Amino acid sequence: MKNQGTHEKKQFSFNPHLALLAVILLLAAISIIRLAIWNRGTKSDYDPDNLAEGFDIEALDTIIPMSETLLAGHEDDGVTTILCLGNNLLTDGTGAAGFTARLAAAANATVYNGGFPESTVGARYSSYNESYPKDNFNLPYVAESICTKDFGRLEAAAAAEPNPQFTEAVETLKNIDYGKVDMIVIMYDATDYLALIPSDNPNDPHELSTYTGGLRNAIEDIQDTYPYIRIVVMSHTFAHSVDENGNYQNGGNTDLGNGTLPHYLYKEVDVAISCGVSIIDNYYGTINEDNYKDYMTDYIHLNDAGRKLMADRLAELVNTGYTSRR
Repeated sequence: MKNQGTHEKKQFSFNPHLALLAVILLLAAISIIRLAIWNRGTKSDYDPDNLAEGFDIEALDTIIPMSETLLAGHEDDGVTTILCLGNNLLTDGTGAAGFTARLAAAANATVYNGGFPESTVGARYSSYNESYPKDNFNLPYVAESICTKDFGRLEAAAAAEPNPQFTEAVETLKNIDYGKVDMIVIMYDATDYLALIPSDNPNDPHELSTYTGGLRNAIEDIQDTYPYIRIVVMSHTFAHSVDENGNYQNGGNTDLGNGTLPHYLYKEVDVAISCGVSIIDNYYGTINEDNYKDYMTDYIHLNDAGRKLMADRLAELVNTGYTSRR
């Protein structure tokens, strides 16, 4: 009986080593299961084949109302009259398909075309150089002619151009009754960027031969001479540069020496805000990297649909006082 009792005690004895091993194995199993679940993660809604319809960056529109004090003593004739200053955004399309005709229809306004092909916001030279009369077509000198009502140099430069659009634009600018103009729109494409005109001169914000200097001088001249005219800047759209092999280079990330197109845009927005005028961002908000193929004929020029889109965007501001964010 003694031997039997001893045998039963040994049969049911607790083995701490086996228990510890069991705990270790259990913890290891739990860890492996949790790691597998963590690695698998949760199902994502992201579809790599889906193309987003909208542009990821919000447009940089800044709409500044016209101060009532600037309108004091100015008589409203009841007709919305708009003068557009710019380059190929205005001059490439003609007739009913042109920008000014589309804007006139969309805004129920009288719209004048003061555009000069291939002109720029910044001047070629920091002071006027008689050996380069084409500078008269660039924004600061066009604004100077409008404000001084001295169109002599501009007329002479236009007469030397075979394209009749130059002379037509000068005649338009000469014969406008500026007392009836409600809005001047400044709208240039990316030609300054392609022409390697510097975006700015940090030491001289009025440097005529820079993008921002030309813009600032033009705005301030118009404000001083015609304080009752509202000024709206329409920024450049998306564009490409063309390399030595004829290949398109994305203007959004290609620096030709003076910054990328977004750099020019940000500088333009800064000038508009500092001068107290509205700016509509067409680079992000109208014709951008996502949709340019639908609205451009090549690396920079708009097609009919592009001009209509631009005109409709500006007409929103004319008709309602604001623009929608795209």
